[in-house]
This record gives sequence, structure tokens and C-alpha cells, in this order.
Amino acid sequence: MIFESRPNTFVTANVYIPDGIASPRGAVLFLCGHHERAKHHEEYQKVCQYLVHAGLIVMAVDPIGQGERLSYYEAALQDVTVRPCTGEHDYAGSQCWPLDEALARYFVHDGMRAVDYLRTRPEVDPAKIGVTGNSGGGTQTSLMMICDPRIAAAAPATFIMNRETYLFAGGAQDSEQIWRGMTALGFDHEDILLAMAPKPVLVLAATYDFFPIEGTRRTVERTRRFWDMYGAGDCFGLEEDDSVHKYTAKLAQKAAAFFAKHLLGEEPNVRREVRPFTSSLLWCTESGQVRGELAGARAVYDENVDRVAELEEIRGGLPEQLRKEQALLWLRTVVFASRNACELNPRLYMLKGQLAELQVYNCIWWSQENLLNHGIVFRDFRYAGNELPLTIALWDGGTGHIQTHLPWLRETCANGRSVMVLDVSGVGPLTPHSLHNGDPAEFYEIIHKLTDDLIWLNDSLAALRTYDVTRALDMAERLPQTKPDDISLYLNGRQGFYGMLATALDRRIKQVEAVGGMGSVAAWIRARYYEQHDIMSVVLPGMLKYFDLPDLERWIAQDRQLDHEKEGNVHEDQCVGNS
Repeated sequence: MIFESRPNTFVTANVYIPDGIASPRGAVLFLCGHHERAKHHEEYQKVCQYLVHAGLIVMAVDPIGQGERLSYYEAALQDVTVRPCTGEHDYAGSQCWPLDEALARYFVHDGMRAVDYLRTRPEVDPAKIGVTGNSGGGTQTSLMMICDPRIAAAAPATFIMNRETYLFAGGAQDSEQIWRGMTALGFDHEDILLAMAPKPVLVLAATYDFFPIEGTRRTVERTRRFWDMYGAGDCFGLEEDDSVHKYTAKLAQKAAAFFAKHLLGEEPNVRREVRPFTSSLLWCTESGQVRGELAGARAVYDENVDRVAELEEIRGGLPEQLRKEQALLWLRTVVFASRNACELNPRLYMLKGQLAELQVYNCIWWSQENLLNHGIVFRDFRYAGNELPLTIALWDGGTGHIQTHLPWLRETCANGRSVMVLDVSGVGPLTPHSLHNGDPAEFYEIIHKLTDDLIWLNDSLAALRTYDVTRALDMAERLPQTKPDDISLYLNGRQGFYGMLATALDRRIKQVEAVGGMGSVAAWIRARYYEQHDIMSVVLPGMLKYFDLPDLERWIAQDRQLDHEKEGNVHEDQCVGNS
């Protein structure tokens, strides 16, 4: 069957109904994990069949970007243009963050609307609806446990752990699995379970999972006593299987017995042999894709485009000065509030020697406690001994990509400026070790993980790196033979984003030259297709509630003009005084 979760947002689902039922009974919502085929994947079909053979009504729904709901499926091509499943989730989810949104809201909404549907069926007892799913489906199950009080019992599988153990487990997560600011609020996986107390909960775990089993066991043991205090200790438990990340047959059988007991009041004879159907027999559409045949089908991208327009209208309704003040106050808060400046304790190393006409040296300083930044300084030898103005250069790849920008470097230094090529956190020699021996900035690699963990902390890599730029200004004031009152920025590529944010906050930056940056975050979100590589490093969650980059550029120009006029007035006053 197909239902509309929101207008023109079509959700495809299979409903399994036991033969011969005579009265309303318990039902289970099955939420699929990260398999591209979703509800018709063999692993998930088997779970649903174990549940229905135990006497339960089962509804399995396709998540966004999976099964028959591929948002970037093009009927003309009969193919996708963005990789399904986690690829699509990250692609659309990245565009949610600047809107102060998160992909998780769409997943949990679909789940809640599936419960709405189950409650309309005459075979279903609306007071006895449970939920289960593993991996990404375990995430969705957890969201339902928190958000929907109609859930009577839950069996989250291969997901429950805790944030501390996962920080060290070395993995990024899917976009809907990132819950902004929740760690900063003290939230952890214990709270997912406690949201259900004293209702029946069975945690299902694979002992060889990349979700650390020690985190799962710790979370279960820390919360068990709450069920005991309610006198409901038999309603809470943990079942494990010695397996890799999977909803195994053993775990499916344990889930079937659990739901039969608590939703049917029965001790079922769980059937051990199940046979999946051919995938196409479970399709709800003839083509196998909603976008292949349902005109006007909407996706998260369309929701984001609408949200951009809504935020632009709200911002546009504010007086310019008030909007500027609110935006800069918000930006200053997200960049500085969670960070403590420390003594720079700089180190200067004349190790690079000379590159033709350029004198070169390294400098290292502490941006925050235990967090280093790095730069390489270039000067034309013809200005040896002179105090020079400084240009801080910020481009993709930092000091690792100097050769690409060498003509610009030589020209700038020949014109009498020194240049510091800046490495912000995670760039150049500050790049952390790769997770999978690939490009650290690729999808699901170490920089992706870093952005995920920062968002959990109500922070972002963009805010952290903007702070790094302001600390580079502190460092610039201490560089030898440098004019601290004449510092400019040269920004090239996406990572110039941090320099633009810093310029809006710090009047020490006298001039900015920007080449090939994002231009407008709203325009990026309106783009159905974009360059995805390392995109989360230039995402500032919530930004478009307050400003877009063209707003910053306008305000920066206004501020620098005022500064220039003030400097001119001071110069005139000095001349009058001297005369």
C-alpha cells in the first residue's frame, strides 16, 4: 500500500496480516535499516515473516532514499543520479542543516504517520502497536520511542550503545542519525530507553557490531533499575547474537516472542523457516519507484527549497540594522561560546629555507587547549628586514596545495606583502588519520565523522575553523617584521567560507579578496545537484535563520567603509593639530 505522509510525499509499505484472525490484535511497525532495497530486502522480509507467523500484524515501510522511494530517481533515465540509501541521506541531509532542520524529522514523521495508518485498520488494536528495526531502522525505532507515546513496546536492534564508546569506535553516521546538540544537553542512549519506561523494551545486539557491544551492555545495565523500580523488570531485557551487524534470524525470533508476549499475551511457537518473496512481488508501484510514475512526488529536497523561501521572507521582514545585529550576535555566539582562548605559545621554524626569491618559515601555535594550528609564511627576499603588511591565505587543502597557488604567492610577495598560508583544524599537516585509508574528506571518512560529532555537541566544523581564523589574527600580530594593523585575507574555494565569517566578526581584517567561494548558501540548497565532496565542513547549522553570505558581504563592505572614513577623519584631525 501507499500513503501520503505529507502532501505529495508518498510512502510505500507492505502490510502482513496473519490468516484467520477474528478480532483486533497487536501490530508491529518494521523500520528498515540501510539496505538499498529496504522493505523487500531478504533480511528484512525474514524479520517481518517471523513476526507475522507469531500472530502479529506487521507493517514494513520504505525509508526516504530506499526501496521505492529514491528521491533522485529520474524516470527519463530509469536510473538514479545520486547514490541511494546513505548517499542520498547525506546528500539531502546536508542541505537541511543551514535551515535549522535535520533529516531525522522526516524519518520520524513518516514513522508516526505509519502508526496513524495502522490505527485505522480494523484488524489492529490501536493500544497495542510496537516498533522494531535494526541499524538505521534501530535509529528510527529509537526516534519513535522518544517521540510517539502511542508505541506500546519496542525492540531497537543493532543501534543502542552510547555516544562515548562510539566517539572512539571510528565511524561516521548517516544524516538522520545526527541529533544536533543532544550530547551538549546531556542526552545519551540511556535516555532513548528511559523514554519508554516502564513499557516493554527488548534491546537486540550483535556482539561483533561496529556499534560497540560494550556501550550497549553499559546502557542496558544503567537503565535496568528503572523498570525494576516500576515493578516491571520482566518487561526489559537484552538479547545478543554472535554476529556482525545484522538483524539475524535469532534476533528476529527473540523479537517475535517478545512482541507476541507483550502485544498478544501469547507464548508463540516461533516458526524457524521463512522464505522471502521475489522483490518485485512486494513493489507498490509498477516501475518499482514512486518517482517513476506518481506525478508531483515530493522529496526532502523540495521541502528544503520551500524552507529557504520561508526563512528569506522572515529575514526580509526585519529592519536591516536589527537583522544585522541579531545575525552577528548569533554568529559570534556559535563561533566563540564553547571555546576558551589559551596562550598561543607560538613556535617559529626556519626549516623551509628559501624557495627561489621567497624566504619561507613554519609557524605553529595553540588555537585552543590541546588543539594546534599551523601556517607557512612567505616573504620576498628583497624586503628582508622590512616590516611588511600580511595577507592570510585560506584555500582548500591549506599548505598541502601551495604549488597550485604559487603564481599568486609570488605576485603578492613581489608587491611588498608577506603571506601566511593557513592550516585550520583538520587541514594540511593537521589532518587526522584516515578511517579507511582513503581521502580523509570523503563521505564517511574521518572529517565526516568529525563534523557529525561536533553537531552532536551543538557545534560545527565551520564554526571551529572560523574561530581558528580569528586566532590566526592573534598569531599574525606576533609574527616578526609584520605590520599588525595591516592584515588582509585571500580566500580561494569553499574553505574561504571560514574567512568570510571571521571577517564579519573581526575588524582587524582590513580587506578581503574572495575567489570561487560558495556565493550563496540558499542558492546551494536550491540546487538539486551539487559537488558533495567535503560539503559538511562548510555547513553552519541554523545559519539561514539569520543571514546568507551576500548579507555578510554587504555588512562587511559597510563596516570597512565606516572604518576607512574614521581613519580619514583621524588623519585630518592630526593634520589640523600639526598645523
